[in-house]
Amino acid sequence: MKRTRAETDFSHRHLSRRAALLGGAQLLFIGGLAARMRYLQVEQADEFRLLAEENRINVRLIPPSRGEVFDRNGVRLAQNAPSYRIVIIKEDAGDVDASLKQLSRIIALDDNAIARVKEEMRRSAPFLPVTVASDVTWDEISRVSVNAPALPGITPEVGLSRVYPQGSDFAHVLGYVGPVSDYDLSKITDPEPVLMIPRFQIGKVGVETKLEPLLRGKAGAKRVEVNATGRVMRELDRQEGTAGSDVQLTVDAALQGYVQARLTGESASAVIIDCDNGDLVACASAPTFDPNLFVRGISQKDYGALTSNKYRPLASKTVQGLYPPGSTFKMITAMAALEAGLIGPDETAYCPGHLEVSGRRFHCWKRAGHGWVDLQDSLKKSCDVYYYDLAIKVGIEKITAMANRFGLGVKHDVPMSAVASGLMPTMEWKQINQGQSWRVGDTVNASIGQGFLLASPLQLAVMTARLATGRAVSPRLIKSIDGVEQPDRGGENMGMNENNLRKMRRAMFAVVNDRRGTAYGSRVIEEEMRMAGKTGTSQVRNITAAERRAGVIRNEDLPWERRDHALFVNFAPYDRPKYAVAVIVEHGGGGSKAAAPIARDITLQALYGGTPPLEAYPAKDRERIGTLQKELQKMQPQAAISGRDQA
Repeated sequence: MKRTRAETDFSHRHLSRRAALLGGAQLLFIGGLAARMRYLQVEQADEFRLLAEENRINVRLIPPSRGEVFDRNGVRLAQNAPSYRIVIIKEDAGDVDASLKQLSRIIALDDNAIARVKEEMRRSAPFLPVTVASDVTWDEISRVSVNAPALPGITPEVGLSRVYPQGSDFAHVLGYVGPVSDYDLSKITDPEPVLMIPRFQIGKVGVETKLEPLLRGKAGAKRVEVNATGRVMRELDRQEGTAGSDVQLTVDAALQGYVQARLTGESASAVIIDCDNGDLVACASAPTFDPNLFVRGISQKDYGALTSNKYRPLASKTVQGLYPPGSTFKMITAMAALEAGLIGPDETAYCPGHLEVSGRRFHCWKRAGHGWVDLQDSLKKSCDVYYYDLAIKVGIEKITAMANRFGLGVKHDVPMSAVASGLMPTMEWKQINQGQSWRVGDTVNASIGQGFLLASPLQLAVMTARLATGRAVSPRLIKSIDGVEQPDRGGENMGMNENNLRKMRRAMFAVVNDRRGTAYGSRVIEEEMRMAGKTGTSQVRNITAAERRAGVIRNEDLPWERRDHALFVNFAPYDRPKYAVAVIVEHGGGGSKAAAPIARDITLQALYGGTPPLEAYPAKDRERIGTLQKELQKMQPQAAISGRDQA
């Protein structure tokens, strides 16, 4: 039906209003969209540019170069050397198992190594490299490179690895480094990000761990462009980190090498301390081990051999080994009595071979006794009864207080692992720790360095240095850090009566230089190098009354672990002390036989700065000593000797 003109005009009017409304709505939408686009593109441009940049650019850490360690003459003890390694990146490898299996056909790669790689990959981001093998040879690197097309995700790299050029000589001082473990991280409240890098190495024991923050340095960073999956496309820039501090120790590498060689075949330790400034110029434990084995990852066979050795090569005996000090403690008992004014210079005591105390007989080492002895004779002959009687007069509290003043029972501040405090007991200590009251017999035992008393070789060396100088000498192991000299530890005057100290020094001189002294066989002939010292023998077993009646079994007839410890302490030269020395030979028997000859040899080596002339030794010993010197020279690392000569 045909529409009228009126109807048509009415429809046109309604359509025009609708079009206008729709057009207005469209204009509003487009205007709002334009305003929003302007807001995003102009006003918010910087923010979105930053977000885009963060998605495109990653920051990666650059491990710092570890600080090196030198001896007092500049000989390198710990350094960094280029090391070839093979790494795998999970996202590039695709089938990790297939890549590792193919790699195992090219280089030696056992199941344990593969399991370790997979575990590290599980804990790491897929684009981070994980070390498959370190310290690989150039030949192995070449084979991997040639087969690169068949090894997706596997790449050879060059890095830095810790090397100890002096080998086993400084194992117990320096310690070693190793990869960061979960246990290491658990001990750190807020670990630095660099510690999360797979296979990043930190100090595990010794100086390496005690000075870890100094030696580690600060990590650098590089900005890299990555794609959507995180794969690195190119490096944009880098900021190198700060290398760790170089550390110079007080030890002398050549002397340390000699001492280590001289201790060969024994379970023993020796400390040489400079009386002027407290420098530890040698600090050796035997047997020792090669720390380079731990850096590379020690095998179960090698580690088992170390842990099963009854001589305990992993123990740093100089600072963590604790032993009854035996007769080397007699100077402390005497000093406690002298300083308390309980004995005079000529006062004597009678030794019949034993002393009855509270119904118990305490024996002297000489069954027949020493007769009447004064202070000097008692020390020279190492009479036990004299000190039994002295200790009863003095009491344990004064004896322990004097021991502490001379550095015994004190934890000394040296950056080595497991530094022990030792034990100098008191009445209160026994009540708390043993649940028993102190007895007079305990004091008698303590007077000759037995009973509860325990001391380390380091402590005995400090004691001897303080006796020699009258100053509170303390051990120093760090000579300088980045060339900055560290304070010496020569110590202040101890406030002791100088006359009393002179009496002790004269008595110690008689021990070595008097024909009836217990260490006369280890004397020094050269007048300007003569030494003063004290022998010690500490029991590790009880001798029953029945055994005494039948005759005490000789050390040589006992199993090794039941023999007495042998000790010797000394300082030299007598009239101007330069070095103090402490030597302990575990289960070595008598101090005069096992420890004193070693102490004499290493003392002369230190005083002469090298091999001493045979004229310094007694004539009857010179042929034997000459042969020994030649053998020891072959055993010492030539790098340390030549390094000292060049310095």
